[in-house]
Amino acid sequence: MKLRTLDDLDVAGKRVLLRADFNVPLNDGEIVDDMRIRATLPTIAALRERRASQVIVCSHLGRPKGKPDPAYTLAPIADRLTELLNVAVPLAETPLGPVGPGAPIFLLENLRFDPGEEANEREFSDRLASLGDLYVDDAFGAAHRAHASVVGLAERLPSAAGLLLQKEVSVLSHLLEDPARSFLAIVGGAKVSDKLPVLSKLLEHVDRLAIGGAMCFTFFAAQGFGVGRSLMEPDQVDAVRTLMHTAGDRLLLPVDVVVAEKPEPGVVTRTVPIDAIPEDLAGYDVGSQTCRNYVDAIRASATVFWNGPMGVFEVSEFDGGTRAVAAGIAKGSAFSVVGGGDSGAALEKFGYVDEVDHVSTGGGASLEFLEGKTLPGLVPLLV
Repeated sequence: MKLRTLDDLDVAGKRVLLRADFNVPLNDGEIVDDMRIRATLPTIAALRERRASQVIVCSHLGRPKGKPDPAYTLAPIADRLTELLNVAVPLAETPLGPVGPGAPIFLLENLRFDPGEEANEREFSDRLASLGDLYVDDAFGAAHRAHASVVGLAERLPSAAGLLLQKEVSVLSHLLEDPARSFLAIVGGAKVSDKLPVLSKLLEHVDRLAIGGAMCFTFFAAQGFGVGRSLMEPDQVDAVRTLMHTAGDRLLLPVDVVVAEKPEPGVVTRTVPIDAIPEDLAGYDVGSQTCRNYVDAIRASATVFWNGPMGVFEVSEFDGGTRAVAAGIAKGSAFSVVGGGDSGAALEKFGYVDEVDHVSTGGGASLEFLEGKTLPGLVPLLV
């Protein structure tokens, strides 16, 4: 896949609309993790170095349902950009400006404050496009959305991919086209129904596939084991059996799990084999032997892709599996790609985010890309 890049645009003296992904976690208006903000800084710097007259940054945040909501204002992001860039970054009052004529960098208010964004409305796209001369897309995390700022702008203005988007596509394409062998994928998460398509696609490319998170209990049920009160999707059992048959001995499943009454701090936990889960308890993490098995698999691999936690890592009693995988990847020698979302948050929590080769800024987008889906945001940028 070849995209137009900044080298294909003459930005000197031009107003550049830059679509970023600043959909960062907030706690009472405070930014919890600014990784996505920092990831776009190289593109902003490149546009300034190439003498763009103005960089007009736009993004969404959360789900304000098409109307202004102070809980989702981009004001904290404007403040953080001001700190990181050491230059004032004013915030527009609305997603459509007005844009300050003297500000070299400007941030539009949350795009989703207007219903035209998610609906990809023609009028909203036209008005948004009128604010700039060129368009640069650096929001890989939104590339799977056919929204006005993702598709509409690219169709109306001379456009190109930013440095972050370019890197995301390059790294993920490498996983599908020419990974160093052996190639291990580790996939966790709550529902197997959400991951089955990408698991099937990954099996076309990987040498081994390791499963974690609550979705492993549907795999146990497919083997005839009881899962107690663990989350399990009965309607997915047949599909999981088919996947297991396709994968054969390439599939790695947990051999033990950590069980408890509920996933809360201070709760009493037990580690049990997967064929001995008590009927009155539920599993919330993979067990210690599974951790050792997965770390051994990581050490034996030349390429590792990881998406999805191994358990309820937000609670210390159930963070052992996710911590072990994160540490194994960070301390190993394999080329490592972590698929953003909760996995990226886990790397931040455990202090390993700078020790992997690439942390994707797009959780859902990275999975859809690896699944082989056509991402609407990439289509208008193709050469």
